[in-house]
Amino acid sequence: MQTSNPVLARIDREAAQASRSGPGFAYEEGRTAVAAAERPAPTSAPAPAPASGGAGTKPGLYAGVQIPAPPGQRVTMPDIMAKSAILFVVATIMAVVGWQVIAAAPTVGGLLMFAALIGTVVLGIVNAVKRQVSPPMITLYAVVSGFMLGAISYWYNQIGLANEYEGLVLQAVLATFTTFGVMLLLYGTGLVKVTNKFVKFLTLAMGAYFVIALASLVGALFGVGGGWGFYGVGTLGLLLCLFGVGLAAFTLMLDFEAIKQGIAMGLPERESWRLSFGLLVTLVWLYLEFLRLFAIIASGRD
Repeated sequence: MQTSNPVLARIDREAAQASRSGPGFAYEEGRTAVAAAERPAPTSAPAPAPASGGAGTKPGLYAGVQIPAPPGQRVTMPDIMAKSAILFVVATIMAVVGWQVIAAAPTVGGLLMFAALIGTVVLGIVNAVKRQVSPPMITLYAVVSGFMLGAISYWYNQIGLANEYEGLVLQAVLATFTTFGVMLLLYGTGLVKVTNKFVKFLTLAMGAYFVIALASLVGALFGVGGGWGFYGVGTLGLLLCLFGVGLAAFTLMLDFEAIKQGIAMGLPERESWRLSFGLLVTLVWLYLEFLRLFAIIASGRD
């Protein structure tokens, strides 16, 4: 199953490549991958070493390591939850720092905010394409993105206060975690299933949204929508904002599915950092979409 998240898509792509290195591993049937891989090897031939590149009964390689990983060294849900908690705490602490910095020194804080925004994009891309997972680099992403979120949240909060709209940031936070809970419930209960058609449709929608967002940015530079671009053009802008929120929300389901398959595949425990990073990327996107939605609502009030 493919995912539009660049981090989790790498797992899909490399696992598919690894499956061609030998029999006994089928990624599309992730639920049975571990069981198939643990079937005893033929007694007439010794089992190959995990790090070797030869063919045999070895299920496959992922970033130079065996898939599935040896028992006790495979990624588990508690691993992912623990790493996600670490990244969330780091990002939250840095968000408080970012808020305080821009509140105390608006000019310097504003420059740091834009620097952090660029750093968030760069680190996101680096971690997404990096073959070997790097916990320090992923933690650095949490630091930089957290500072950016805190600073930009203060900026959006000022927009809300200027329009007598209080609690904008708190509403965005609550909306983000409520959406996360709802998406997890829908996925866990099977009310919404992540199928190939679902993934293809969402991928196409995200591509179209990316093009529209770029065009909106160009329009904003010329004053379209009061500086908001297409997002500030009346009802159309609100619908576009809601569309962005919906895309970010349903991307969480792709992340849940990729995590589920990663566990079934028996990925090495170290990959829990990459999976947790993927969730953080989506949550950052979802939160920013909610911030913009509420800020535009605040700006449009009489």
